[in-house]
Amino acid sequence: MSDLLEVQDLRIRFPTPGGGVSTPVDGVSLRLARGETLALVGESGSGKSLTALALLRLVPPPGVIDPASRIVLEGVNLLELHGEALRAVRGGRIGLVFQDAMTSLNPVISIGEQVRETVAAHRTLRGKEARERAIALLDEVGMPAASTRYRAYPHELSGGLRQRALIAIALAGEPDVLIADEPTTALDVTVQAQILELLDQLRISRGMAVLLISHDLGLVAGRADRVAVMYAGQIVEEASTSRLFRSPSHPYTRALFGSIPRLDGAVDRLVPIAGAVPLPDAWPAACRFHPRCPEVLARCSVETPPVVPLAPGEMSRCWLLVKGAR
Repeated sequence: MSDLLEVQDLRIRFPTPGGGVSTPVDGVSLRLARGETLALVGESGSGKSLTALALLRLVPPPGVIDPASRIVLEGVNLLELHGEALRAVRGGRIGLVFQDAMTSLNPVISIGEQVRETVAAHRTLRGKEARERAIALLDEVGMPAASTRYRAYPHELSGGLRQRALIAIALAGEPDVLIADEPTTALDVTVQAQILELLDQLRISRGMAVLLISHDLGLVAGRADRVAVMYAGQIVEEASTSRLFRSPSHPYTRALFGSIPRLDGAVDRLVPIAGAVPLPDAWPAACRFHPRCPEVLARCSVETPPVVPLAPGEMSRCWLLVKGAR
């Protein structure tokens, strides 16, 4: 399966007040094939959302993407695009679903008009045709009585329906890649399942690739083909979902699993991860997880761990996997 989107050595830098530089995303590489779902997981502060924004060249200033980085969509490096060519990618080739629909939607414009505006921006449709397409999109994402709710304002809808409207806007440009950044934030469990099922149905029906960003490993179970685990600006493990859930190789991944509630009662007590993700200008030396790691080795604090290939397309960044490292 050929890659539709490939991210190579992505680095994002911000100046610090003291005249230094912080790198909240540091050497991230990802690949995404058409029709697959890749989950990007990790705690808040790991750099997941900033990575997503970088794919659309939306890193907030004064942040900059290192010019040596590459974001390649079907052979085209997006970092080399400007003007109309870049605008055609944003919302056209790549759609983005933000995590908070209430703050992402314009409160003084009806949801239908917001979808119609996006259709008109990325398609040749205008007037009645654009309105009909907007209604069709609202219907496609499961909006009840779509033609009536076209005139509704965001505050008149439930959280789940607002999220569906946001997905309709992201689909308006007929994207090849859909980035869903924490798309079920603040939704109850039942609605979360509905939104994730909708994204999966749309992926299949449209043949899109989906980058699903979440802090919850349990949420992506059964929804993703592969999982990339992110910590302190780096990918620390990447594997197929089945392998990752069966045999996680990185201590951080295992710690994330230890903090997930289970319905089968197999775990009597959850084990939280000690401490918190450090700030980007205070990344620990060597292995960035070592101050919090329950399996830390002596060399973890003094030597940067290598990226260890585990299988085609699978890796882990940990000394525990290097023979003779203990």
